[in-house]
Amino acid sequence: MDFDANLPQHLERHLSAFLTEAGADIRAGEPAFGSGVDALTRFVLGGGKRLRPTFAWWAWRGAGGDPDGPDTEGVLRAVASLELVQACALIHDDLIDSSDSRRGRPTVHVSHAREHRAHGWLGAPEAFGMAAAVLLGDLALAWADDMYTGAPLPPATLAAAHPAWRAMRTEVLAGQYLDVRTQAVGDTTPEAALRVCRLKTAAYTVQRPLHLGAALAGADEARIAALHGFGGDLGVAFQLRDDLLGVFGDPSVTGKPAGDDLREGKRTLLVALGLQMAGDPEQRKLIADAIGADLAEDEVDTVRRTLTEVGAVEAVEARITALTSTALTALERARLAEPAAARLAALAETATQRVS
Repeated sequence: MDFDANLPQHLERHLSAFLTEAGADIRAGEPAFGSGVDALTRFVLGGGKRLRPTFAWWAWRGAGGDPDGPDTEGVLRAVASLELVQACALIHDDLIDSSDSRRGRPTVHVSHAREHRAHGWLGAPEAFGMAAAVLLGDLALAWADDMYTGAPLPPATLAAAHPAWRAMRTEVLAGQYLDVRTQAVGDTTPEAALRVCRLKTAAYTVQRPLHLGAALAGADEARIAALHGFGGDLGVAFQLRDDLLGVFGDPSVTGKPAGDDLREGKRTLLVALGLQMAGDPEQRKLIADAIGADLAEDEVDTVRRTLTEVGAVEAVEARITALTSTALTALERARLAEPAAARLAALAETATQRVS
């Protein structure tokens, strides 16, 4: 069986099987919760790039993991569990940011509020939607642990990767907190934006999945350190591309309204550099006033034009290019076996040049 060529299908197979298994007992014991399980299942299986388990898989392969060996199915289950951590983060992130859509569909809190309203239930629909999103996000995180720890792998193998798993769970929540706090205190410095990038995205999206996969293969500290360097710079570049798409992306491709990051008040590096580089006080005021404002489409266009004119877009693009270059240099130091080294290099290009 060619696991390398058909990795997405194998990840979906494990996710689908686990979600069916995990939801069976609670469905039988409390049928009313079935709609919540269905909502989470649809969310997890309804799209996504599967970047985190893909990074983990190729780190495992590059560090000596044998796809024809006895551990393959266990590794697939272990790395697929990263998608449940991602589901928790996205469901809660959409709630925190008051986002209406995700992947072109209503977010979990919005869909549950609509369900409440359609049935004429008691209380406020929005409060029900908020509560449902918090609980289903928590369920995703709990099930992520169940899926990972239940992977059919030798105890020593799971134990070797546990530090990566433990650190990742803490870092993603710390990154979310830092993001919220940065917005609350109004810190618009580039340094603050980069701290959020490194903790919220780089560590959780690339560094720790690489660490996890390599540790499952028994990688030594030197190789893990090289992958950590690769993942750190690549993860920041990935987030900077996401920041550009949050302002300049095509909604039909990204699945989110154009300018949503501005409306949500995100203090991204793009915005921070725009404020720093704007020589004209009027330009600086226009960018500052856009942060957290309910912008119409023509106002979003004006902000886009201003960010381009002051050089912020070009500066972010240059930063993405530089970080991708240093990431690839670190990848070479990891001395991974092929085809993993080539696949991770290709993933780096895809992650930083994507349009969605």
